[in-house]
Amino acid sequence: MSHAYARNHLHVVFATRGRRTLISDPDRLWEYMRGIARNYQIDFEAIGGTANHVHILLALPPKLSLSHAMRAIKANSSKWMNENGRRFAWQEGYAAFSVSASNLAQVAAYVRIQPEHHRRMTFEDELLALLRKHGIEADPAQVFAEGAALRAGPPFQSASQR
Repeated sequence: MSHAYARNHLHVVFATRGRRTLISDPDRLWEYMRGIARNYQIDFEAIGGTANHVHILLALPPKLSLSHAMRAIKANSSKWMNENGRRFAWQEGYAAFSVSASNLAQVAAYVRIQPEHHRRMTFEDELLALLRKHGIEADPAQVFAEGAALRAGPPFQSASQR
């Protein structure tokens, strides 16, 4: 074949640093993140979240690695948030799960109803359930270590400053 033909759908989840409630205007941030994605030819099928995390259903182009896409989206959106008067950072990692074409509508609906969903379930419980559902064994202490350490001290304080 002379071209790469691929449609890689992924459900990606990541939180603010320390899972702090830093997203005061989610619609505005989601729109900015959509713009970043367009610059990298990433299709956002759906985006949603709460004041401390985001879910994105995206189609990743074949020439772009997931790690590069996440670095671009997180770095540029964090920079924008900081430039717009909000001290902001995303957590270092992310969770990503492949999504089959037959499940796109269901996952997109789930991503879009995040505020309603989190009236019944915490982000921590949700993420652990998603990891289990996708066969990923993870120690909750390791998954949430960054947040626990950050919540123990003042915001954005390095370990050497404590």
